[in-house]
Amino acid sequence: MGKGIVRVYRDLEVYQTAFAAAMEIFEASKRFPVEERYSLTDQIRRSSRSVCANLGEAWRKRRYRAAFVAKLYDCQAEATETQIWLEFSVKCQYLEPELARNLYRAYDQVLGQLANMVKNASQWTVQ
Repeated sequence: MGKGIVRVYRDLEVYQTAFAAAMEIFEASKRFPVEERYSLTDQIRRSSRSVCANLGEAWRKRRYRAAFVAKLYDCQAEATETQIWLEFSVKCQYLEPELARNLYRAYDQVLGQLANMVKNASQWTVQ
């Protein structure tokens, strides 16, 4: 997942990808209409940030394989939710389709990396 030694969750490539995407979403969502402030804007920001937050929690729960994997599943759920909000953002014409496609692909990459971590959880857990 990460290049070189992974000492903290921030070293994970999946975390870096998710964080960069969340920041792009934050910047893009500043241009959403004011009436969306407490709905779509809030939802897409929360779900994108939750991917990162849950990765941090998963990293701290590596002592317990089941807890670690459960948190990775939470990350997957939040990444998928973010993709859904991206679709709504395009359909409502708040987000340019090309930017949304790039962000959607970033979350596809995140989802693939998370699935790989789940599949190889024993390599990530602390004995």
